[in-house]
Amino acid sequence: MANILILGGYGYTGKLLARRLLTFTDANIIVSGRNLDKAQSFVDELNDPRTTARQADAADHKNLTEALQGVTLCLVAAPTTHHTETVIRACIDARADYLDVQFATNKLKALFAAEEEIKKAGLCFITEAGYHPGLPAALIRYAASKLDILESAVTAGYLNMKDIPYSEAVDELMEAFLDYQAQIYINGAWTKPTSWHMRDFDFGNAIGKRACYSMFFEELRKIPQIFPTLKETGFYISGANWLSDLVVTPIVFLGLKIAPKRSIRPLGKLMWWAMGKSKPPHLVALKVEGKGQKDSRRMQVDIQISHPDGYELTAIPVVAYLRQYLDGSARPVGVHMMGHVADPVRLFMDLQMMGVTVIESCDRSPT
Repeated sequence: MANILILGGYGYTGKLLARRLLTFTDANIIVSGRNLDKAQSFVDELNDPRTTARQADAADHKNLTEALQGVTLCLVAAPTTHHTETVIRACIDARADYLDVQFATNKLKALFAAEEEIKKAGLCFITEAGYHPGLPAALIRYAASKLDILESAVTAGYLNMKDIPYSEAVDELMEAFLDYQAQIYINGAWTKPTSWHMRDFDFGNAIGKRACYSMFFEELRKIPQIFPTLKETGFYISGANWLSDLVVTPIVFLGLKIAPKRSIRPLGKLMWWAMGKSKPPHLVALKVEGKGQKDSRRMQVDIQISHPDGYELTAIPVVAYLRQYLDGSARPVGVHMMGHVADPVRLFMDLQMMGVTVIESCDRSPT
């Protein structure tokens, strides 16, 4: 039986991952973090014989390597991107696979720098897992499975949460704004990273049409290579409300430029507060609009997923992928992104089974 150690297992996302892994897999779960008492307290709360607590410090190579002994996979749910190289080295030395739900440019550089060593060790390292990044590439691959030829696949996200606590994961999101890129792929080429694009997306009756702004995820870079017939792809994020979009966002970008280190936490809290002022519906949604051909006829495929809790919509896709990893069907050696390796059809079936709303529509047009 697999042993999954959740680094940051008593954090907000870590707790959701632990509960869902216990419900939807047979794996043993090790709740870990720097504070053993907090880890043990959550294990006591879970009251499940498959859970144990273990002290683990992502900043201490020796400590983390020892904590990873006997572990099948290290699931990184803590904001430890500043210690990525230490975590990578500890996993290699302990011969443990790896998966993270983090969003950071420096993390990717460290992972791919160690890829040859990871391959030689026969290990599987999965990155960019969760809602976004994580699901946009998987959604595109899912839409492609319904077409013979994929010509366009554009994704968009809607994020409107209420009463969701601020966590250190938001700090990581704010750090990502320091390297914000907005390119899209159009007419067979990527636009400049600094080029902004805007377009409207219809998220259905509950949400309606929203103006969305381009945002780049590294997982999208290989999509045109995977689908050579593709002429357009990209990701767009919906605005939250006028206060967040027109007042707070410009302040955040300016503040991060002036004081990139000292301003992350206060600006993150300001942004989180402004986003909390949005009116209902309080949902997190993601959609793809795919266009191409099926049986020599034009077809458009629209697929949208949604959940009222953004943290849940981060945890659920990870667990859905890990169900494939645990049965051996999606454990490629090397460094890979979740959206590239998960079987998309099975992934979205499992998302639905775990409480995510999935709505699909296909519109055939005459040739």
